[in-house]
Amino acid sequence: MGIFTALLVLSALIFFHELGHYTAARLMGVYVEVFSIGFGKRVATIKKWGTEWSIALIPLGGYVRMKGQDDLDPAKKSYDSDSYNSKTPLQKIFILFAGPLANFLLAFVLYFTIGLSGPQELSPVIGKVVQDSPAMKAGLEANDEIVTINGVKIKSWNEMAELIAGSDSALSLEVKRGQYLHQILLTPEMNETQNMYGETVQRKMIGISAAGVTHPKELSFFGTFEYAYDQTVFASTMIFTGVKKLILGEVPADQLGGVISIVKLTSDASEIGWISLFFFTALISVNLGVLNLLPIPALDGGHIMFNLYEMIFHKEVSEKVMVNLTIAGWVILFGLMGLGLFNDINRLAG
Repeated sequence: MGIFTALLVLSALIFFHELGHYTAARLMGVYVEVFSIGFGKRVATIKKWGTEWSIALIPLGGYVRMKGQDDLDPAKKSYDSDSYNSKTPLQKIFILFAGPLANFLLAFVLYFTIGLSGPQELSPVIGKVVQDSPAMKAGLEANDEIVTINGVKIKSWNEMAELIAGSDSALSLEVKRGQYLHQILLTPEMNETQNMYGETVQRKMIGISAAGVTHPKELSFFGTFEYAYDQTVFASTMIFTGVKKLILGEVPADQLGGVISIVKLTSDASEIGWISLFFFTALISVNLGVLNLLPIPALDGGHIMFNLYEMIFHKEVSEKVMVNLTIAGWVILFGLMGLGLFNDINRLAG
C-alpha cells in the first residue's frame, strides 16, 4: 500500500507540474498536442479540448508536447500562430516557468493545510546534559524547560537554539523545573557539530539535547499563510543550497538519492500519517520545482536560458548549438539519474 501511495504522490506532483505548463501555454494561445503522465507505452488516452490526455506505462515523469516544441528533436519547429515557436521569448519563459511555479504553489497549499491542523514543533525541554558543558556547570538538568532567554519568551527548541547560536555574551535563562522557576546564568561555548548537509561546522552551544517533547504550534488563520510561506521558502533555499554544495563538491556525491529513495521515503511517510505524508510531498514538490529550474538544456531552466539569450541578443540560439547542448543536457540528466539509482542500490545492499 505504501509503494502505491508513493507512486500516486509522484504522479500527482508530475501532473501539477505539467498542468502549470499546459495552463500557461493555453493562456498564451499555444496548441498543446499531448499531455502525458509517465513515459513509454500509453495505457489510457482520451482526447479533450484538442489535446490527447494520456497515462503511460512508466509513471516516473511526464511531459506536455506543444506545437513546434520537441525535446527529442530540437530542430523541429513550427511558426504557425498557435505554435510555441511563434511566441515572444518572454511568453515562452512564462510557459516554461509555470511548471516549477505550480510545484511551489502546490507545496504552499500543502504547508497551509498542515498549518491549519496545528503542526507539532519540538518543545524547549532538555533531554540530556553533556558532561562538563556550560549547561552542566550552570546546573541545568534533564526535563528542565527553558521558559525565557534574556527575557525573550521561548516557544520552541529551534527558537532557543537560534538565540544561543547568535549570542555574543552570557545568557540569562529562566528555567521551569517541576513547579518552580530557576534563574540560571551561563555562557555558550563554540563547538563542532554537523549541519543538515552533514558538514562539520562551528556553532555556539551550551551542551544539551532535546527530550523529544512536542506541542502544537499556535497559528492564527493569517499566521498559517506566513507559516506556509516560510516553510516553502525554507525548503526552496535548503534544496538550492544542497544542489550548489553538491556541484561544488562540498557534499559527497553518495548523498544523492534516486527514485528508489523517493519512493521508499514517501512510503514510510504515508505509514506515519497524513501530516508526515503532506510534509514530504511538499518537500518533493519544491525539489521538483527547483531542479527543473537548473540551467540544463533538457530542463525548463535550460530552455529559459535559451530564451534569455534571445531576449538579450535578439536572435535565437543556432540550431547546431541547441542540438548539441540538448544532447549534453540529456547526458547529464541520465548520468545524475544513474548515480542516484546506484546510490539507492548501495544503500539497500547495506
